[in-house]
Amino acid sequence: MEVNLELAKELGLLEEEYNKVIEFLGRVPTYTELGIYSVMWSEHCSYKNSILELKNLPRSGGLLLVKAGEENAGLVDIGDGLAVAFKIESHNHPSAVEPYQGAATGVGGILRDIFTMGARPIAALNSLRFGNIENFKTRGHDPLSKNGVDRTRYLFKNVVKGIGDYGNCFGVPTVSGEVYFDESYTDNPIVNAMAVGIVKHGEVAKAIAEGNGNPVFLVGSSTGRDGIHGATFASEEISEKSESKRPSVQVGDPFTEKLLLEASLELIRSGAVVGMQDMGAAGITCSTSEMSAKGNSGMEINLDLVPVREENMSAYEIMLSESQERMLVVIEKGKEKIAREIFEKWDLNCVQIGNVTNDKNVKVYYKGKLEADVPANSLVLGGEAPVYVREAKEPAYLKELQSFDLQSIPEPNDLNEILLKLLSSPNIANKNWVYEQYDTQVRTNTILMPGGDASVVRIKGTTKALSMKTDCNGRYVYLNPYRGGLIAVCESARNVACTGAIPLAITNCLNFGNPYKPEVYYQFKEALRGMGDACKTLGTPVTGGNVSFYNESPAFAVYPTPTIGMIGLIEDSAKMMTSYFKSEGDVIAVIGTMSGKDYDGIGGSEYLKTIHNIVAGNAPEINPESEKNLINTVLEIIEKEYINSAHDVSEGGIAASLAESCIINRKNPIGCMINLNLTGRKDFTLFAENQNIILISHKADKGQKIAECCGKSSILYAPIGIVGGDDLNINNEIKISLSIMIDSYYNSINKIMEN
Repeated sequence: MEVNLELAKELGLLEEEYNKVIEFLGRVPTYTELGIYSVMWSEHCSYKNSILELKNLPRSGGLLLVKAGEENAGLVDIGDGLAVAFKIESHNHPSAVEPYQGAATGVGGILRDIFTMGARPIAALNSLRFGNIENFKTRGHDPLSKNGVDRTRYLFKNVVKGIGDYGNCFGVPTVSGEVYFDESYTDNPIVNAMAVGIVKHGEVAKAIAEGNGNPVFLVGSSTGRDGIHGATFASEEISEKSESKRPSVQVGDPFTEKLLLEASLELIRSGAVVGMQDMGAAGITCSTSEMSAKGNSGMEINLDLVPVREENMSAYEIMLSESQERMLVVIEKGKEKIAREIFEKWDLNCVQIGNVTNDKNVKVYYKGKLEADVPANSLVLGGEAPVYVREAKEPAYLKELQSFDLQSIPEPNDLNEILLKLLSSPNIANKNWVYEQYDTQVRTNTILMPGGDASVVRIKGTTKALSMKTDCNGRYVYLNPYRGGLIAVCESARNVACTGAIPLAITNCLNFGNPYKPEVYYQFKEALRGMGDACKTLGTPVTGGNVSFYNESPAFAVYPTPTIGMIGLIEDSAKMMTSYFKSEGDVIAVIGTMSGKDYDGIGGSEYLKTIHNIVAGNAPEINPESEKNLINTVLEIIEKEYINSAHDVSEGGIAASLAESCIINRKNPIGCMINLNLTGRKDFTLFAENQNIILISHKADKGQKIAECCGKSSILYAPIGIVGGDDLNINNEIKISLSIMIDSYYNSINKIMEN
């Protein structure tokens, strides 16, 4: 096939990029070389439109053992010679065209990122966004719709099944996550997968190739044609042509991945490994070039030696295949036999396909021909891959929506009806339909299940436990990108703190539209600025993550969704805190900081959207310094065992949070009597999503001590009621039985999916 500018553009390269390839090589590239550059310089691999902004985030400090981006995943010291490895990544576009395999391979890929570092995965999480599952007439504008098929429910059902099947078969508990539904995600779902693992300090593996003459092995599964140009596919918008890209979606095998896990960890412990990297996006191309560039080395690769499962594959196809469950491993010369014996025991391929060299180029041979000879550093992020500064322009809609007159919203007559509608809305309702499809307790370490503020997994052999959560409200980011970024970090930190965990660090998955659109890039820049300010204040550095641009279709651009994955440490798991009320007579109180401004917390609220079908106003005000004080205070009163529950106030406001605290423990629900100051608009007071607030309960004799702890940090402590009874009673304005709330909260999504 003739290589020219037209072909380069078809593969996703810009004219200036094609010219740069010619400049690097001093000649027109071969077809295989052009394919290599097209995937490595895609946004998915190179971060060419985002890296300059990402560098503004706090990417070191705290307890980080490696800087962000240095390894396959972040690594944080948790004491006792142990570290936690964790990362989150997107699989949005593959899930849009093939939801089951797209979601499943997203889980498989992120698990490999964890165990290639020598860490054993102990938990999986996810963050999912879909269209409105209550509206079955959304398919008319959907470029991927099928006749008679409701696509939103189809995507939701199959993504959840793909995640559950892969994690369950692999043997890792899927313990936490979040699911949101909004029309903006109708065509382009958001499917973010996160994994967490534990590793001893001395057993960490690096993704590096060094040592002239050291052998390079391909281990794991055979190579097929699945996933070719998957990275390029992830770097363009969803359109009618996307259905034809179905072959770009990989096919996963969790049983093989389990074998690969055990073999990889055994090989790392053997001391034979120089470097190891997952073959994710761009397959052999990515792993050979990135490992070589990191080691300031090169490689010579012979594709004739690559185990393939399809006939007549070209060099181009073998290099760009994203077949799953494969690793590239550099072995110390002389220890090849160790590697072969380990992988033979686990019945996996372990084939030497090349050697490390000193000439800093990746040379690819196939059938006696030199198919590619490219400088490794010219391909990679942090090397000589292109980097761009994109135009940012404040979207015109911001001022219009932020100035919306909230007072113009009609005041409801029946607050009981409003609260029940909120509790049954898919964004607030319990997601048991989702997590009951996951094995949440495999490995028997999960001590706080899905459904609360965060989930908790014990670390065997210690008193420690890890609290973990994914969090983002895309509606807030849409209405105020800076505040939305702040809130995403602060709320995730508040969530883990409510379990008694000290927030340690974050990973992030940045889901946005087309970066070439100035309004989209403004959202991206401002959200990152907010995230960075929050992380700096809270002392939670960014360990790494993923950027996913082009999340839009001809009909919709998704809400900007910078998903945060937060990890917190509980030193003594016996002091873990839960979010539900426990004992008759306990005092209920709120602690935190109130903004003091009328209507704060109503803009962008679930109340506005669910009840009035309005997305307007400003995102809630938030002060990261106040958040830091609140987190430190709640951790202190949990450590001193002053309280019996702690629950973040979020979607649905304080009324929904009170209801959840009554019924989250479904086996032993308990009511409460509340007296709130309802001097203003009652609906706004009850359903405002004010930030910097935690709902607690405690024995009456602990009130003074809690007040003193709050006073030290200028934190509000305000008793508002008493635990007890068979209903939720707020000022006699709201009075709903526990059984009715349980039905609304727990059965809503089940009923929708059965319809």
